[in-house]
Amino acid sequence: MTLHDDAVLVLKGYAPESAEGPEGSEGSEDTHGEQAELRQAYLDHLARHDDGVWKACGAGHLTASALVIDPERGKVLLTLHRKLRMWLQMGGHCEPQDASLEAAALREATEESGIAGLTLLPGGPVRLDRHPIPSPCNWHLDVQYAALAPAGAAERISEESLELRWFGYEDVPRVADASVVRLLEATRARL
Repeated sequence: MTLHDDAVLVLKGYAPESAEGPEGSEGSEDTHGEQAELRQAYLDHLARHDDGVWKACGAGHLTASALVIDPERGKVLLTLHRKLRMWLQMGGHCEPQDASLEAAALREATEESGIAGLTLLPGGPVRLDRHPIPSPCNWHLDVQYAALAPAGAAERISEESLELRWFGYEDVPRVADASVVRLLEATRARL
């Protein structure tokens, strides 16, 4: 099975849940309907572009990311992205060695966090996020997972980051944009 085929299967199986987050959370504008629309937009993109999972696709491409979370401590590990200068979850482009979107998300999370032994939260992607990017290609169609950090996890910075830092759930809205906040809310709802 190709990565393209895997992506189609993952997206067909993606059942967007209400992403309103935990009771009492504020600032989430994400709805089940918006996630369902994104899911269809991703599937349409892949139907039109055989290379839709690769960076070379000029119309945009799928990316895979994972929010590294330590539920025992109530913290998430974010990276201060070298190019964008924003606190984000780990993630990036799919590579030829990635057998699946899950494998791509786990590889990216491991490479960028330096943490061995991460495991993806069961149940497939947590949410989808499409955002424009400043490059020849127009869009990142991000398939977002959550990765559970093992006990005693020690992060190690990569060349893609300016900094890695653990943040308490309550601190994320102060440092990260709305897409990261929505990913955290959806992850916490799944936990």
